[in-house]
Amino acid sequence: MNSESEPVGVVQRLIGIDSVNSDLVPEAAGERMIAAWCADWLTARGFEVHRLEEHPGRPTIVGIRRGTGGGRSLMLNGHLDTVGVGDYAGDPFGGELRDGRVIGRGAFDMKGGVAAILVAAARATGVRGTGAHAAGPAGASDLAGDVIVTLVADEEFGSLGTMEVLRSFRADAAIVAEPSELCLTLAHRGFAWFEVELTGLAAHGSQPERGIDAIVHAGLVLRALDELRADIEAAPAHPLLGHGTVRVSTIAGGSDAATVAAACTLTIERRMLPGQSPDRVEAELRALLERLADVVVGFRFRLTRLVARAAFEADPEWPIVRLVTERATEVLGRRPDVRGEPFWTDAGLLHEAGIPCLVVGVDGGGAHADAEWADAASVDALTEILTRTIADFCG
Repeated sequence: MNSESEPVGVVQRLIGIDSVNSDLVPEAAGERMIAAWCADWLTARGFEVHRLEEHPGRPTIVGIRRGTGGGRSLMLNGHLDTVGVGDYAGDPFGGELRDGRVIGRGAFDMKGGVAAILVAAARATGVRGTGAHAAGPAGASDLAGDVIVTLVADEEFGSLGTMEVLRSFRADAAIVAEPSELCLTLAHRGFAWFEVELTGLAAHGSQPERGIDAIVHAGLVLRALDELRADIEAAPAHPLLGHGTVRVSTIAGGSDAATVAAACTLTIERRMLPGQSPDRVEAELRALLERLADVVVGFRFRLTRLVARAAFEADPEWPIVRLVTERATEVLGRRPDVRGEPFWTDAGLLHEAGIPCLVVGVDGGGAHADAEWADAASVDALTEILTRTIADFCG
């Protein structure tokens, strides 16, 4: 294994620590062990370390190198949790380096990014050794601005960690090191999940006219959602994200084969573009259901928003975006590609909190799949991009 002061060595060590999200997999390890390891790593390199744990057993680590004053502060965000390993091929915690790839659960999503954050923050703030050899007093930096490392819990489920961070810490800008194949992600979709409960009237299956079939009403909802989907796809496309989406993710109804269904429940997922707020898409869905209630006898519904996160879009002219673009161009020898993502990241929360940010992360593959890997050279490249960005932004 490589040195734990080098990016690839840190990735290998992080992969070796089981950090499967315990909200996704009951009885999973969660973030306790990996958070403790990262806290020790940061402490040994002179960082001021805070452990946040509003939710017992779900710790988030914040490491700060205070600037000398007068400079801009930069937050670096990465999540410690991973999805499960149920059907993973081989050893999910092996961290083997083979053919230029670091292999194991979380290598790509996103322990490669976490490793780059750690090493870049240490290098940029003047740390060259560990323990007694760390440069400067604990918490102090050679830079003018503060460097704030946030290694968060629960991004794969509810984003408890980043929400907890934002209740106590702020910065002038932020970088989220989610995997982006060394592209700059300047936008991603938001999402909202809704539950629709349809209430009918039970009757004997031989006399359906005496009942109100909630499953039939569910079919009307599905047809109306098809029309909504067509409207969404007919609207002008976002240049990075294309169109939003709407779909039914689960449906359940009826009690037995001989009874008209008295109830049917659907969960609906709506993926949103920048400018489409959760309130707006909820109102859109409610209007659809109310139109059905106006024309269909006995159509009764209850709509509940389960969870919602707004979309994210960065301004290409933000100083942090321009600086990362310049430093990535230097390191890669070419201007990095710019793209949007269909999925959501914690950049949405940072943006919502008023912190200019973007996403840039390692190359690799197999996120949430049965074989996952990160390109080792991309981990080194990301580390160098972040190191130069931190030095310039906070200097």
